[in-house]
Amino acid sequence: MKLLMHTCCAPCSVYCIDSLRNEGIEPVSYWFNPNIHPYMEYKERRDTLIEYSKMINLELIIDENYGLREFCKNVVNDLENRCSNYCYRVRIEQTAKYAKENGYDAFTSTLFVSPYQDHEKLKEICEEMAQKYGIEFLYRDFRPGFREGQNKARELGLYMQKYCGCVFSEEDRYSKQIEKDKMKQ
Repeated sequence: MKLLMHTCCAPCSVYCIDSLRNEGIEPVSYWFNPNIHPYMEYKERRDTLIEYSKMINLELIIDENYGLREFCKNVVNDLENRCSNYCYRVRIEQTAKYAKENGYDAFTSTLFVSPYQDHEKLKEICEEMAQKYGIEFLYRDFRPGFREGQNKARELGLYMQKYCGCVFSEEDRYSKQIEKDKMKQ
């Protein structure tokens, strides 16, 4: 099976790649993440994935798109639903489209490893895009291996990000501190 795997970052890919390889499936990693901000964070995650891919002899396709303005334009009116209405959709659609146009049999995503993502919504979008582009969606619930993959990523010295990717998820990361600071005023 020729599988294109949307990859959000190197640490999340560790368990997914190991798991697929154990099944006899050699994924091709696909970097398309116009939701990650600021640019230095985007660059760090991309460059870490490039280095990790070399380390494990994994084919990697970089679809370069630092899309700050496009991202902001598409999420500004509905920040609470940005993941399902934009972030998942734009990345999964581009992955399915690229896979179809480039002769892949199926696609999947490393987002399925994270216990912090809306797994069911993500699966629904993948199924929708599989139908739209006439390509198989290979579903795997990688979540049981999340901690194992994260531990291995730390052992390898991979850059470990502290938030999902967008500037609003970074704000969410600091929400308790922001509230504490407001109370002090």
